[in-house]
Amino acid sequence: MELEGYPYVWLIVTFIVGFFAVRMGVGIWASRKVSTAADYIVAGRKLPIYMVGASVMATWFAAETLMGASSTAYQYGFQGVIFDPFGAAACLFLSGFFFTRVMRRARYLTVVDFFERRFGKKMTILASILQLMTYFVWTGAQMVAAGTIVHALFPSVPIEVGMVLVAVWVTGYTMLGGMLADTLLDFIQMFFTAGGVMLIFLFVLNQVGGWDAMTNISGTLYNPKPFTLLPDMQGEAGYLGYFGSMGWMYWIAAWMAIGFGSVPTQDLFQRSMSARNESTAVWGTYMAGALYLFFGIMSPLIGIMMFNLAPGLENTDGVLVKAALDYMPPILTAIFMAALASALMSTADSSLLAGASVVTQNLFPIFGKKLDPVEEVKWTRIMVAVSGAVGIVIAVSAAVIYELGVIAWSLLLVGLFSPFALGMYWKKTNQWGAVAGYLGGFIAWGLGIVVAYNFGLGGDSTMVVCAGDTDCAFWDATYIASFPAFFTSLILTVVVSLLTQKKDAPKPITDIDGKVIDINPFHNLGISPIKDALRKLRPEEYKE
Repeated sequence: MELEGYPYVWLIVTFIVGFFAVRMGVGIWASRKVSTAADYIVAGRKLPIYMVGASVMATWFAAETLMGASSTAYQYGFQGVIFDPFGAAACLFLSGFFFTRVMRRARYLTVVDFFERRFGKKMTILASILQLMTYFVWTGAQMVAAGTIVHALFPSVPIEVGMVLVAVWVTGYTMLGGMLADTLLDFIQMFFTAGGVMLIFLFVLNQVGGWDAMTNISGTLYNPKPFTLLPDMQGEAGYLGYFGSMGWMYWIAAWMAIGFGSVPTQDLFQRSMSARNESTAVWGTYMAGALYLFFGIMSPLIGIMMFNLAPGLENTDGVLVKAALDYMPPILTAIFMAALASALMSTADSSLLAGASVVTQNLFPIFGKKLDPVEEVKWTRIMVAVSGAVGIVIAVSAAVIYELGVIAWSLLLVGLFSPFALGMYWKKTNQWGAVAGYLGGFIAWGLGIVVAYNFGLGGDSTMVVCAGDTDCAFWDATYIASFPAFFTSLILTVVVSLLTQKKDAPKPITDIDGKVIDINPFHNLGISPIKDALRKLRPEEYKE
């Protein structure tokens, strides 16, 4: 992303500084509303549907969706962005339909609360560790994007310094205001980000010659069929250069990485659990999925059109920004750039709060540190700062945006989705089965990466396809290997649970008060009248 020589950099900087100031101001205001952990972590469970939907959408409408998806689509078309936005939108609809209602009814503060009550101490520790690993990596991805933007605005400032500056600011207002600040800022930011990417799409669409001209674009850098989601096994493209079994495994893994992997995540359910009732949580998630798909698809479409307009770009990472600079008026470009910076902050603050919440709510009690309500808020704020520091270290070590974003959810796909989904709907799932699925998934993943990298899985190895590029080969092997690892986790969870029923009796799902929750699917699926999501609750109902 190159802004050197652009005459209106000062205008962009002005808007970004304004957005930063608003975020800190909201953090300070929201800090005065926080008195308990529920206030800090789930905004007192009072959010209406439009806040839930907007917050989930804004949190996921992140830097890698905007910048990474347009860059990847420039190269591979829709095939390259199955991960995100297509897989991400699928995740939101799946979550809303199968899981959100139970999580809100149980009134959990973290997604790990489910594993604690359903499986016990061992899975609580394992699930907490994996959530932390995921959010450290996810935060790192946002910091890489932040450093890239700062460096583009001020070429003399190294990317690493930009990462640190933005991380300190985001960590500061998140420590102050918690979930209430995050959701209010998400709601505001959504309009600027979604509106900005829509305007860029319209300007680029006009430049390329209109809708018919766009749909007639005959190729991208590596894909002759830019608008197809299916692998081109009979043609020249395959799926991202892979054919046969490797191509199909990669394609399925692309759908599952975020489509399944993002289901058992703290940032998603933290917003659902902040909703004022079950119906609001469910319909807010559906709303987020619809918004995400509608606006999220514009970024890859911009990438495809930009290949038609500027096919010779050496560095595609800044293709979205180039589109804004080349084809939009300066004032709109400045607002969008500020919104882009705001988008990565929305995702980063959610990631910081999610990881910190897991530590204080799930790990501290297991290791004997009991906190009163005031201490819970204090220590959650401290852990927000710790999470920010770890995220910076990861960002500096692996300065890639889209890859970091996707790999974060692959961690959860291979280790946590099977115990979560089966634990929600299959009574016989027990702790031994959950632990076996968790550990077995990771072992299979590690072995699969080695095999795919060096030998291939029913096709050429990733080193062969990537022509010796070790970074490319590693990332591809990581994604492809998640396919057999996921099914290994699923099978082990089922088999070990069945073999250990007598030694380890399955526990029921209970809410925060210890009350058993019925797992009858007809009572838990995301089917409820939308009028229940829209009505205003009476004061006494907020106790839920």
